[in-house]
Amino acid sequence: MNFLDSLSKWISQITKIVVVLIPLAIVAQVLFGAKIAFFGSVVKNLIDLLNAFGSQGLIGLIALGIVVWLFSKVDRA
Repeated sequence: MNFLDSLSKWISQITKIVVVLIPLAIVAQVLFGAKIAFFGSVVKNLIDLLNAFGSQGLIGLIALGIVVWLFSKVDRA
């Protein structure tokens, strides 16, 4: 059980880092353009993701709600 707790904490820490880096990547891409090292095309990918959710109607809305719920569960301490 110790291994699972350790793995869970490790994944949680990586998720926290990614959640912090996404807004940073968006701001950097807006300020400096689409060709930024290490960030790729974050804004385009987010727009494509939102379009995919939107084109699926109610199922997309439910999926988006689940994603938002999962990210709200991330401990921000």
